[in-house]
Amino acid sequence: MPNSQRPRFAIINGDDFGFSHGVNQAIIQAHEQGVLTSTSLMVTGDAAEEAIAWARNHPSLAVGLHLVLVCGQSALPPSQIPHLVDAMGNFSNSPLQAGLRYQFHPAIREELWREIRAQLKKFHNSGLSLSHVDGHLHLHTHPVILRILVELAPEFDIKVIRLPKEELRLNLKLDKHNLLTKLAWSGVFGGLRRYGEGLLKAHNISFAEQVYGLLQTGKMNEAYLLNLIPQIQADLVEIYSHPAVLKTGEPLNGPPQSGEMELTALLSDQVREALSANGFERINWIDYCNQQHR
Repeated sequence: MPNSQRPRFAIINGDDFGFSHGVNQAIIQAHEQGVLTSTSLMVTGDAAEEAIAWARNHPSLAVGLHLVLVCGQSALPPSQIPHLVDAMGNFSNSPLQAGLRYQFHPAIREELWREIRAQLKKFHNSGLSLSHVDGHLHLHTHPVILRILVELAPEFDIKVIRLPKEELRLNLKLDKHNLLTKLAWSGVFGGLRRYGEGLLKAHNISFAEQVYGLLQTGKMNEAYLLNLIPQIQADLVEIYSHPAVLKTGEPLNGPPQSGEMELTALLSDQVREALSANGFERINWIDYCNQQHR
């Protein structure tokens, strides 16, 4: 068990705030009644305005930007970013296709810069304090996109960017399902993490030592968290999931039933006790950064 004398911090984040009314409801419930300390807002989501209103009424809930550049809607009109979106303003639904085009299509670079800045500006205009930046399907870790975020960091006071990093061996010890996918993701995001670490350190932008959620996406349930938490060795970690309440007629942001299952985990008294028993202070990035600069 890790040395309990060291200060240990856990950011518990809910992604996709603003995606739907059901997601918004789950995130607020998990913050009010559970262990959730932080969330990431999709500024172009169908329920973004409702999410912003909820956040204003919950100042203890830190809110970051969930940058959307795949499987979602743009902030700018299609006429301004014709290489990025279709005529309806929709990004590609394929992360692989989008990533390759962002890497190799020269005309896209300037459009990406404008769209990323527009989403940051839309967040700024909400009046909320920017806790951190992460991205839908982690496309924000793409080197082209990450460099743009770093370039825009001084203007928008970006202090923290999520860099996924999760121990493959530990995850497989706890859950061997989806082995090939986990191997592939571990390799791809391991390389992106190594690139991102150097870039963010050079620009004094913070990131967590370990980030849990990628390899277990859609299955961050209570049993998994209770097995995971005692085995975490790092002292600054982010645990993220996608809680949701199912509402008739609303789209899902994960596999069927996964949102309710992950909400149940965030509401679990046992999960709360496990974090405490293993020396973790539940915190958000705003409070963590303020502590470090005292």
